[in-house]
Parts: sequence; structure tokens; C-alpha cells
Amino acid sequence: MTSKAVVADRTIGAMVSVIDITGLPPERMVFSPSPLAELGAALHVLSEPGHHPGLHGWATATAAGLKPDLADRLHEADFLWRSSRSDLLLPAEPGATLAEELDALDRIDDETFVAAAFEIACSPTSYALPSPSPLVDAGERARVRELAAARGPKQAAFVDRMLEDPDGLRVWLRRLLEDCDQAFFADTWHRVRGQLAADARHKGELLRRKGLEEALAATSAALSVVPGEDGQRRIHVDKLAGGETTAVGQGLTFVPTAFGWPHLLVVYAPGWRPVIQYPVAAPELPPPAALELVQRRMDALAHPMRMRMCLSLARGPHTTGELAEWCGITPPEVSRHIAVMKKAGLLTTRRRGRYVLHQLELTAVARLGSDFLESVLR
Repeated sequence: MTSKAVVADRTIGAMVSVIDITGLPPERMVFSPSPLAELGAALHVLSEPGHHPGLHGWATATAAGLKPDLADRLHEADFLWRSSRSDLLLPAEPGATLAEELDALDRIDDETFVAAAFEIACSPTSYALPSPSPLVDAGERARVRELAAARGPKQAAFVDRMLEDPDGLRVWLRRLLEDCDQAFFADTWHRVRGQLAADARHKGELLRRKGLEEALAATSAALSVVPGEDGQRRIHVDKLAGGETTAVGQGLTFVPTAFGWPHLLVVYAPGWRPVIQYPVAAPELPPPAALELVQRRMDALAHPMRMRMCLSLARGPHTTGELAEWCGITPPEVSRHIAVMKKAGLLTTRRRGRYVLHQLELTAVARLGSDFLESVLR
């Protein structure tokens, strides 16, 4: 794969990750559960339970049941899954068992393994641009050590171990994941794998029978197929991080997760087959709002006059004239503010005789905080 530049649309709110799928046949797009990817998601929940309030009970009970030695070792390596997920934990070719996927990890050469382990937590350069392995490049090694030191002695010590003895550290990491499987994940996987397998089969059937657009629509509101002027077809992933890669010649893997919501993860690093890990949301969860809509709503409410109008509109319906009198501005000025809030989906409007009544859409406003949080965590 050639190196890819970070891309973005014209506004931050419209930032996307792009996967080129031009000419990619449906059979090269795979929906499949992955025990290693689900273990990575579960470890993230343990390290960042605040991201996943719906899993608070599981996280509390699991953390309380960990033996001190295992808890300490997880703390040593948690930069691999805390802020983001290392590509090592998102296999492009999911296996039937965790052991099978760990065997595949063992077959990756040291340079690739170490570079992937450090790509998120120890690299200020673009994730979408290739970087040399710190095992073979002195400058990269010094930079990785400096960045790790800035993140604290725990991560600095882990990085030193991986640079000095990558084979030994890889054995240590595999044993850590196997001990997690024995301590809690085997039971967890037994509970969720049926749901994930059923979801993957359903999405695969949609892909075969109704096409990629239908399959993506059922997978996540943040995924869409966008045709290009040059005849290309691309998948756009609506995220606050922008990047570009290609699935042509490599294929594309979709991995469902029961522990991932609200995160939607995308592997688009050079040299790696693209992977999208998507959350299998509970039926009661509303679909996430588009980033552009979240930004539009926040911009609409940022104006002090519109905030003042909300005080009246939240209590009941008001006409333009009533709002003008309440706010001390002219009806045309009120109409301009109303238009901004309506475009953002923050108002409902209905006609009663010759009067037009406006009212704050309380559900949309109540969702704004969680929509914003889901957007930045996605």
C-alpha cells in the first residue's frame, strides 16, 4: 500500500476517514466477529469505564475480580488500548478462537509489530503516513523514547523493554492476553459471540442481497458510500479524525463488537488491510447524530440572543412577534435567529390560524450533550 495523506472536508465537523473500494467485489468485504478485537474492546472498557456508562456493572465486577498481579500487568500495557486501540488488536482476518488470532500475531515480524504497538501512544506524526520501525531507525527510536517518557515512567519502562527485548516482550504480552482470557474473557466471549456472529451473518446477507449501501446503513449511521467524480467509489466514515486508505487489492473487514459503543474504529494505516470495528448497539439506543449536525446545533446555541430566546421557547410555543417583544429586537431579527435554529433541528413550528408558533425541540436539546460526547468518542 502506498502512503496516504490525511484528508478532511471543508469543516472540522465534516471530517471523514475515506476507504477507496473502487472495483472491490462484494466477496472481498467480510463481516466477521473477532475474539481478539472483542478482548481489546473489553480491555478499553476496563481502562476507561467513563466512556461506557452502560457497561459500568460489568467493568466494576470484572475489575474487582482481577488478581493483583494481573491488574498490575494490565496497567503496564494499557496504553495499547486506553486512548485508542492498537492495530495489533484489530485483526484483518479474524480467527475462530483467541489462540488462533494470537498465533497470527506471533507470525508478524518484530519491526512491524513494534511499530504498530507504538503508532498511537508514541507517535505525533500522522497515523496515515508510514514511519520507520524504532528497532531499525535510531532517530525514530529516540523520538519514541522521548514521547513515552512524557507520558510517565510506566509507559517509558514498557517502551524500553519492547525496544531492548522485543521477542521477550511479545511473549509477555501474549501471556497477558491469555491470562485475561482465563480470568474473565472466556466467559464474556461465550456470552456475546452468538450475538456478534448473528449480526455479522445478517450484515453479510444484506451485502450480498441488497448491496453495500444497505449493509452500511444497517451497520452504522456514520458509514456511507460516496461516488467520486473520477469514477471511484469510497466509504466515508464520519469521525473527527480524517485519513485515507484503499481496500483495493486487499479487501475490507467489518468486525462487530458488543463492548464498543459509542466508538467506531477504523484501521487505515499503510500496509494494513482496512478494518472497521462497529458497535452492535442495544435496540433502545438512538442513532448517533452526524458530526455536522452536532456542530450546527452547538453553533446555533452559542449566540446569546438565541440562548435568551430558548428561555421562552422551552416553556411553550411563541409567535415571532411575542419573541420580538420579549427579546427587545425586531421581528425580522427574530426570524433570522429562528431560521438558524430550525436548520439545526432545534425548533418545531406549527400554524394555528394566522399565527405561526415556534417551540424548542426538547428531545434534540436533551440529546446534545450525549451527541457531542458520542461524536468525540466515535
